[in-house]
Amino acid sequence: MTIADPLRAERKLAQVGYYRLSGFWFPAREFLKDQHGQVTLCNVTQKPLRQDAFIAGASFDAAFSLYLFDKALRQLMLDAIERIEIHMRSIVSHEVGYHDPLAYLDPRFINPRQTANWQDRRGRQRNTWNEWLARQTEQINRSREDCIEWHRQHHKAMPFWVVVEAWDFGTLSKYFEILKGSHQNRIAARLGISNAKVLKEWLQEINTLRNRSAHHTRIWNQVASNPVPVLPTEAYFQSLALDQNALSRLFGLISVIWFLLRQIGPSSQWLRQVADVIDSKPHLPGCLFASLGLPSENGFPRQTFGI
Repeated sequence: MTIADPLRAERKLAQVGYYRLSGFWFPAREFLKDQHGQVTLCNVTQKPLRQDAFIAGASFDAAFSLYLFDKALRQLMLDAIERIEIHMRSIVSHEVGYHDPLAYLDPRFINPRQTANWQDRRGRQRNTWNEWLARQTEQINRSREDCIEWHRQHHKAMPFWVVVEAWDFGTLSKYFEILKGSHQNRIAARLGISNAKVLKEWLQEINTLRNRSAHHTRIWNQVASNPVPVLPTEAYFQSLALDQNALSRLFGLISVIWFLLRQIGPSSQWLRQVADVIDSKPHLPGCLFASLGLPSENGFPRQTFGI
């Protein structure tokens, strides 16, 4: 790897850490090949093995620029996820709280399968509803939001639209997952989604992206174990024609997030900002647009999205 300024490289390694940066230059390492010139695969993961040597043209400056590029993407993802999270809290509290302001404490709104006891692999007795209830109670008790403090100090029961201010995205996503189908369908319809199961899986994957972004973990060149589903009859997804690589990587999630953002704020410029950042990707050998799930190496497909 070319290091134009060793002192700067030392400073950056000390600031950021070798192993954090190594995730960005890893794809720039040469593949390990056998005597026949075939790429050698790991026996466990079946992924290609890499040498310590780098592809010609790899530089430390480009790898660090890729790190900053990833940071810019993470910040944009958090911006969008915040909008989705707040909007989802509002929809859920209105749609379910309409029936009872304290519905979040009532198992009658929950799918019966989620309130039944079950046994995990270690033989422990579990109950999904009780575990969710304990988690959200802990979040309420820990919260210092003014609206929650007021109800606590005045010994008032906290209505649904108050307690959601203490929920994190995981608690919100899990509550939607365990709700009865009728409530899920009404919530999904508010977002223009005809299949509540698809929204459930979107929220799960967005929550994973949110956690990675919030904890400053690399989102560049990540492959999801569960590809995001799409709405096959929706013209928006038909026009995108997302393949498995896209659905397993960040581009698939960007497409899903943009679908939701358009429902929440039709005048949003978020996707243009994302496109600008993606088009600024530094040049590092082996680090391709396909690593984000993009359909070509021409950058962000602005025309497809009409931006």
